[in-house]
Amino acid sequence: MNHKLTNIFFWGIISAAFIGPGTITTAASAGAGFGYSLLWALVFSTVACIVLQEASARLRLATGNNLGEVLRAYFGQKKRGTAIVLLLLGSIIFGCAAYETGNILGAVAGGMLMFNISPVVYTLVIGSAAGLLLWFGSTRLIAQIMGVMVALMGICFLGTAFILQPPIDEILSGSLIPSFPKNSEIIILGLIGTTVVPYNLFLGSGLAHKQSLSEMRWSLSLAIILGGIVSAAVLVVGASISGTFSFERLAGTLQLQLGDWAVYLLGFGLLGAGFSSALTAPLAAAITAKSLGSEADPKWKSTGAAYRVVWGAVLLTGILFGISNVEPVPAIILAQALNGIILPVVAIFLLLMANNARLLDNNHINSTGYNLLMSAVVFVTILLGVRNVIKAVVRVSDVKGIGEEWMIGLAVMISLGCLWPMYRAIKRLRKSF
Repeated sequence: MNHKLTNIFFWGIISAAFIGPGTITTAASAGAGFGYSLLWALVFSTVACIVLQEASARLRLATGNNLGEVLRAYFGQKKRGTAIVLLLLGSIIFGCAAYETGNILGAVAGGMLMFNISPVVYTLVIGSAAGLLLWFGSTRLIAQIMGVMVALMGICFLGTAFILQPPIDEILSGSLIPSFPKNSEIIILGLIGTTVVPYNLFLGSGLAHKQSLSEMRWSLSLAIILGGIVSAAVLVVGASISGTFSFERLAGTLQLQLGDWAVYLLGFGLLGAGFSSALTAPLAAAITAKSLGSEADPKWKSTGAAYRVVWGAVLLTGILFGISNVEPVPAIILAQALNGIILPVVAIFLLLMANNARLLDNNHINSTGYNLLMSAVVFVTILLGVRNVIKAVVRVSDVKGIGEEWMIGLAVMISLGCLWPMYRAIKRLRKSF
């Protein structure tokens, strides 16, 4: 029993990585703006997170290499391999930079709930502290302390959601029946992007070791489900907010239900989640770049120039947005949505490697059922991204007479077209199986 609990806490790193300011902001905004109708997006993204993280961890158990190393080894031998590796590297670093903006803005917003100090001062202090810890490598203890505060904040949201006693029929309907209320596209992508974090697929594959396949699946799934439940509780609490979402209104809801202390817990929890994530995102970008680059090269060591340039660029992006007086809530939601668009790129390459018969044996290669499940996840993420692009083009070009049904139909056709070459590639990769 103790062994199983240890595994759950071990994989809880993945849940802790996606329950940050972005999750709280996006989920609470979804509840405030659309009630319980977008709970299905959280259910889907939790399932998608389990499916993709399991495949990434399975790669590590089978090969001894993380996802980045597997991709580098396979595509590095191809004529277009360098371009593919650079595409993945650029996507991950760009996504981490977007996350870092939300992390620092969220941490600043949490600090201001407690003490009314200039946002610029908060940003510079948080950014400088994160930079020093990353430079000297002393991140573990701080992340653990902040993680405890994030866990307490999660319990706070669960307790508040229980006290609010939301209608069960509406909860079930919102969880099981997909709907797309007007102007909900960015929020839906944000809910997916904040749960299925693209860089976590690289980090997660590095965590899987000294576990059996069944132990990994059980503990990883339970840890992610617990994270999904906390996210759903945040959405439920957000649904009780009247008017447009803001951190102050969220704090007011918690204060009304739990007392004055809840405001400080939310503030410190946001500050803790933002600060610990402000360490994680630059570190993840550097680790991913290292795995896709050349780990033998001295410049990719933790004290190497290239390694520090990557995490430094990501951290600097967050600091610059933090001192530019950007509104935190829209910026955080947009950052999550951008990662929702990046996600299909990473998921497609993960699906291909999970079908590589040269790498995986009978116990670790994707089954037909698992391929269908992963393909469904990839298809939905592509569909949502393509639909938003089409809608943006229609809006900018001011084309008349194009309804929602037409846009969805076109998005479905384009998404299915993307699956066909992927299916052919999977067949080639499985030939020797």
